Amino acid sequence: MLLLLPDILCNILKVEYQQQHICAVKGSSAVIQCSFHHTDNLVKKVQWGHETNNSSKGHSNFNIKYINTSSRFLYIGDKNRNCSLKIHQVNHDDKGLYATRFITSNKRGTWPVRIGPMLKVVDLNILMTNPHGNEAVKEGESANLTCINSCDGLNVTSAFTWFKNGEPIKEGPVLNLRNMSSSSSGNYTCSLKTNTGTTSGVKNIDVEYSPKNTSVSVSPSLEVDPDSNVTLICSSHAKPPVENYTWFKIHDNYAHMTAVGHKPVFFPSNVGQYLCSVTNTHGSQNSSVVTLKMKVYWATATRDILIIAVAVILVVTTVIAITRLNNNNTRAPTTDCGENIQVAPTTLNTESVNWLICDDHQQEANQCEGRTTELIYGTVVFKPNRESNMQQTIHTYNDDDEGVIYSTVCRSQQLNPSCFTS
Repeated sequence: MLLLLPDILCNILKVEYQQQHICAVKGSSAVIQCSFHHTDNLVKKVQWGHETNNSSKGHSNFNIKYINTSSRFLYIGDKNRNCSLKIHQVNHDDKGLYATRFITSNKRGTWPVRIGPMLKVVDLNILMTNPHGNEAVKEGESANLTCINSCDGLNVTSAFTWFKNGEPIKEGPVLNLRNMSSSSSGNYTCSLKTNTGTTSGVKNIDVEYSPKNTSVSVSPSLEVDPDSNVTLICSSHAKPPVENYTWFKIHDNYAHMTAVGHKPVFFPSNVGQYLCSVTNTHGSQNSSVVTLKMKVYWATATRDILIIAVAVILVVTTVIAITRLNNNNTRAPTTDCGENIQVAPTTLNTESVNWLICDDHQQEANQCEGRTTELIYGTVVFKPNRESNMQQTIHTYNDDDEGVIYSTVCRSQQLNPSCFTS
């Protein structure tokens, strides 16, 4: 649009706006392109005005915005040809008609205000589509979210960034959600890629699912005291919440069940096996079985008898073990050492006599030989009839007696450390 403002002195001011309709996304920046020409080049100031009543009838109700009056409105032109205005962080209050007013240094002074472009402010919108065509999403289903900028035309397409709960997750105009679960629930938004301040409205997705993690808690315990109260509490995660609770008592090892309650909290009157079944619009689930048992107490007399019996058994076992240990420690090994002795033939009918040879180690025999010996003289007489009776006489002989036979006898060190020679 070209505006020619002739002066009576042939001063001419030409103002041109590149667009008559400007569309901006809320939170973005908008630039109103403007150029002018003044024949005398005497422009001192350019003022922008905003028609607050959004009406083109009359031009008296303008709220003039000077370049320093607001941090959001910035004059980016000059005093020669450029009269453009930039608006930061556009909001819906900024929509409407804009106009300029020129102040010159000649006697004309201020030129009449002329209406400029119309500014339109829009929000980014999210369109959700799913196979069922409704807003409710069930676990396992899919949905598509599309970010829409109504300022886009046939040849203009914006670049978008998607956010979930404020965190960026993907870029592009469409967000595909496949096989959704409870973790897919959240607040989704989109914004222009070039300006993250242009956030769309929030699209909340709340994935619904059938009951899960159904369980029963028992208070105070599964073992019931006589004449005491027990509380069973059924809990489950479901969306929408659980609508129906049913308590069942199991009979005859799952042969059949009986419904005994229909509230989340149940007070059983008897011991036995119980379970809870919950239902919502998407399905149902049963809890695991809990078994209530009557607590058993021992009679005082029976308990005392058992304690005494156990104590007696422990004492007897201990005494036997100590006795056997002492016997093993005090039992002394018997060691008899001797030498083979040949009895010289005499006038009597004699035979060879062998003393028992020591079966212990040779070291013990050597120890016997090294000890101090005491001579014991004895005479062995064998009768012809080989009777078992044997007379033994202890005499003292001289070392030169020819009929004397010597033998060495060693007794165990523990009994008598001496060795004897006969």
